[in-house]
Amino acid sequence: MIRDFVYEPAVLEALSVHGLSPLPRTSPAFLREAVSDLYRYEIRALRTALLAGRVQRAQYVDHVLALRKKYWLLSVPLQLWTRPEPGTDPQADIR
Repeated sequence: MIRDFVYEPAVLEALSVHGLSPLPRTSPAFLREAVSDLYRYEIRALRTALLAGRVQRAQYVDHVLALRKKYWLLSVPLQLWTRPEPGTDPQADIR
């Protein structure tokens, strides 16, 4: 059975920063993988720039921290990306 997902507004905003605009049937797992791919691409490009001398070693940590802030959504558990389905207890999954 295919279900529709109702995404939290903050999640939709964060996804739009990365050029992603999910449909109701787009799974959170698919979107998380897409955001993760973008993060890995950027972190690898940053490392390449460091090794090529385009980024100074002293500023490298600042660049990494900026990327982590840009991709903060990766630190949010998937179950918090969407609103619970009506009739379910959102506290039931918290352990």
